[in-house]
Amino acid sequence: MKILRSALLSAAVLLLASTARADSGKDEGYTDLTVEQVSDLIAKKDADIFDNNPKDMYAKNHVPTARWVSFKDVKASDLPKDKSRKLVFYCANTH
Repeated sequence: MKILRSALLSAAVLLLASTARADSGKDEGYTDLTVEQVSDLIAKKDADIFDNNPKDMYAKNHVPTARWVSFKDVKASDLPKDKSRKLVFYCANTH
């Protein structure tokens, strides 16, 4: 839990997409999340977590269950097939 907390605290941006549905035609909701909220989502397996830090930072330390994706090159194939899944993106940089 300490690793999770420190990794999440170092994240400058935590975004949650209320849905991954790109074809909905409406503004998707994004919000900042607390460490506790992300920890709860991970524990309940209610979200897919993506690390947008440089790959060497990801290799040294990342949030449990997080997958690395390049912040500027995220592709549809990187995202879950289930379009109703919540997505959490975090990084230590402002992009």
